[in-house]
Amino acid sequence: MTTRPMDTFKDQASGQEPRQSQRTLPPLTPNASLRWDVLSRLLPAKVGEVLEVGCGRGAAAARIAQRASRYVAVEPDDQSFAVAKENLRGIATVHNCMSFELPGSDTFDTICAFEVLEHIEDDAGALQEWRAKLRAGGHLVLSVPGWQDRFAAADHIAGHFRRYDPAQLKARLEEAGFVDVHVEAYGAPAGYLLEAFRNYAAKKLLADGAQDLDIAERTAGSGRLFQPNRGFTGVVTATLARPMVWAQRLFKGRGVGLVARARLPE
Repeated sequence: MTTRPMDTFKDQASGQEPRQSQRTLPPLTPNASLRWDVLSRLLPAKVGEVLEVGCGRGAAAARIAQRASRYVAVEPDDQSFAVAKENLRGIATVHNCMSFELPGSDTFDTICAFEVLEHIEDDAGALQEWRAKLRAGGHLVLSVPGWQDRFAAADHIAGHFRRYDPAQLKARLEEAGFVDVHVEAYGAPAGYLLEAFRNYAAKKLLADGAQDLDIAERTAGSGRLFQPNRGFTGVVTATLARPMVWAQRLFKGRGVGLVARARLPE
C-alpha cells in the first residue's frame, strides 16, 4: 500500500514525522499540527516505554508509538477510546479508563499528557500520580493551553479548569519534583485565528444548551470537538495546516499554547 506524502512519517531530526510505509496516520487538527511540530522535537531521543494519559482518538500516539519500544495509552471517553483502539491497533495497547485505574504497577520511561492537565481540578495531585508511574531519569512531556487571561468560551465548553502561564507551569512541575523543566509557547500566528474560531463556535454551542452539561461531560466530549476524519477531510485539514506550521517556525516561542518537557531525577 502506498501512502500519501502528507500521511507518512518524515525524518525525526527535521522535527517532522518519521517515515512509515504501511499505515496511514490519523489526521491531526490544525492546532494539533502546530503542537506536534514543537512536541516532536521535545520528545526524548529514546522514548523507551511510553504511557500516554488521555490519548483522545490516538493521533499523537500513532506518531510517537513508532519510536517507542512499548506504548500504553489510556482514554476515559468511550467514543474516543473506540476510535483510538482502531487507530492504534497493532502498535499500542489502549485502556478505557483513567490513568489511576490502569491495571498493574508498571512504570515507564516517558509519560505524555497532551491537553489533559487543564481538565483536572487537582493538577498537583495529577502530576504526583504521573510521577509515581515514571522511572528515575524518565521524562514527562505535556501540553496545555496558555495564559489564564485568554480563558474564554472554548475553555468552558472543553471542561477546562484553567489555562497556564509559562512560569506557573514551570513552577508546578518543579514543585512536583521534576528537574530540567523546559516550557515553550507555540501556535503563532495561525493559533490566534484558530482560537478565535473555536471561541466563536463554542459561544454558539453554549447558547444552544451545552452550558447545561457538567464539567465531566464537557471534558469527555472535548476530544471529539472539531476532529477531522480520515479521507477527504483529513487530507484537506493536513493541506491547510502545512503553511500554518511553516509560519509558526518564523514566530518561535510565541502563541496560545504551551508545551513542556521535564525529567525525573535519577
